[in-house]
Amino acid sequence: MSSSSPGTPPPAAASSSPSAEGPGNPWLNSDRVFMGLLVVAFPLAVASHFFFPGTWTFILCAVALIPLARLMGEATEVISHKLGSGLGGLMNASFGNAAELIIALAALRSGQVEVVKASVTGAILGNLLLVLGASILTGGLKYERQKFNTTAALSGAAMMFLALTAMSIPDLFHAFRGPAADAVIFPMSVAIAVILLFVYALSLLFALKTHAHLYAGEDHGTEEELPPWGTKKATVILLAATLGVVIVAEFLVHAIEAAIATFGFTHTFVGVIIIAIVGNAAEHSTAIIMSLKNKMDLAFNIAFESSKQIALFVAPVLVLVSIPMQQHMTLEFSHMEVLGIGIGVGAVTLIALDGESNWLEGVMLLGVYAILGVTFFFIP
Repeated sequence: MSSSSPGTPPPAAASSSPSAEGPGNPWLNSDRVFMGLLVVAFPLAVASHFFFPGTWTFILCAVALIPLARLMGEATEVISHKLGSGLGGLMNASFGNAAELIIALAALRSGQVEVVKASVTGAILGNLLLVLGASILTGGLKYERQKFNTTAALSGAAMMFLALTAMSIPDLFHAFRGPAADAVIFPMSVAIAVILLFVYALSLLFALKTHAHLYAGEDHGTEEELPPWGTKKATVILLAATLGVVIVAEFLVHAIEAAIATFGFTHTFVGVIIIAIVGNAAEHSTAIIMSLKNKMDLAFNIAFESSKQIALFVAPVLVLVSIPMQQHMTLEFSHMEVLGIGIGVGAVTLIALDGESNWLEGVMLLGVYAILGVTFFFIP
């Protein structure tokens, strides 16, 4: 998904700029590919929902979400660029994972609490292992060694350790207390959610104000690399794309059971792998293109900032929003989900320690993701 916390590059940096277009084919660029997906998949998804609902609706909605999330990211980047680094960074932080939040809210309203939790887990693992691993691998195949901002990367890793703590404590508490913990897990989750949101707000202050110099060396993209939209056009596109995501997310959630029955997937696998990959597909392309431009600071920021935003903003918001709902969501994740996030955080921290990367480290991260994916496939 198009994450855009402070320090995250604009998704459009890989789009309509001349540098993003291949010299042999100046017409074909990533923007036109994503727009083609949208033009084809969105109307088919709507038609499928009303006339032949089921597995095909799930597939078409999943495809349509990819360009819609990218449009939201591009529009947000244009508006934030006009607002300046302060307000722009705050807007990026607020709208960075709006598409994933909308999908999660749709699933939460339908009572798919386990799918919501699995999608949170999958988004974190997808960014830390799949996005970063693919970026390091592709960049490493072009450059023998790539360097990045160690301080910023380790700062992101430290915040992810906080997220891991917030997810593991409720699980451990329930494991030790047994049924006696049932009555307090939700109030405990609400309190932890408030703490996470407070720390997340402080992390924005850190990145935007008190320690903005740590990110000064990161080129977030020039105005020429952004879509040639004015503020009004970007606002209209953002609102339209958001509405499209709301519609498609509702249809997707309603088709989950049919897809599970057809493919034999579990709810956990759908949330951790499929929905997470769909939500991060546009982001994958941006990170890979940044690594091919030898901008590993940006690739690392996409991974860490988006993961941090999911764990410290999206998950706590979902817990608080679930208070008036029939289905309360807690921060008690399964043992395997907690273990998987712990492994993912540990793996990327090891790679971030020396401030440089090579293609073999990318293979390692992708291998860890593949092993976890196989494990989640077999979890009932």
